[in-house]
Amino acid sequence: MIIAWDPDPIIFSFGFLTMRWYGLFFASAFIAGGILGHWILKRESKPPESLDRIMLHMIIGTIVGARLGHCLFYEPGFYLSNPFEILKIWRGGLASHGAAVGIVLAFYLYARKTPDQPFLWIMDRVGITSAIGAALIRMGNLFNSEIVGKPTSGDWGVMYLQLDRIPRHPTQVYESLAYLGIFIILILLYLRKDLAKRPGFLFGMTFLLLLPARLIIEFFKENQSAFEEGWLLNMGQLLSIPFILLGVYLVFKSLRNPAVTSQ
Repeated sequence: MIIAWDPDPIIFSFGFLTMRWYGLFFASAFIAGGILGHWILKRESKPPESLDRIMLHMIIGTIVGARLGHCLFYEPGFYLSNPFEILKIWRGGLASHGAAVGIVLAFYLYARKTPDQPFLWIMDRVGITSAIGAALIRMGNLFNSEIVGKPTSGDWGVMYLQLDRIPRHPTQVYESLAYLGIFIILILLYLRKDLAKRPGFLFGMTFLLLLPARLIIEFFKENQSAFEEGWLLNMGQLLSIPFILLGVYLVFKSLRNPAVTSQ
């Protein structure tokens, strides 16, 4: 039960144009979010033209936050000494925790200019799209043979031939499947009108489902930076803890406050 994994990360290359699997899955995450966002806006009788602004804020918040998160959380010394390297996003280096912060800040600014879509209302719904987006992006990591798992102790696993011939945990698949399941749970919670009308509940549940899954799967991953060696918890796990605590706060606060009958 050992799978030899050696895909070419490049789908095709034509002149200066190069299509990569990671880019395809990354773009698919936003496409899926746009389709889901359109369905939500239509279902709740919100103006469909606001989808363009929502998607713009989502894209900018995700990319800027993910890039700065990687630079500051995982390689601060290098990037602070070479600040122009931060702009070279095509060389890789994105952090999901940074993306989460970037998305929150982007939609805080969005909500200030959109009275009919308050901050917690928009974040409750954006959280659902984030789950399916995270599942797709992890599949991109799989095709890049990156963020790999630790060696397995049994006669099963995935050999990432671009790295070595050691059977490893396919942690990208673990995460992708976990996030897909969480997406389904969030959709089911959203369809319960009593919960969807409690500002902050779905936002909090996004953190309470996604981040513990990430924290647990990190135990099966190789560390992403050398400075994490010897740590009880790696950087990804440490960064997950504040989000989990925030999720607990949001869920309890939403359940204690009365439901909002209209937005």
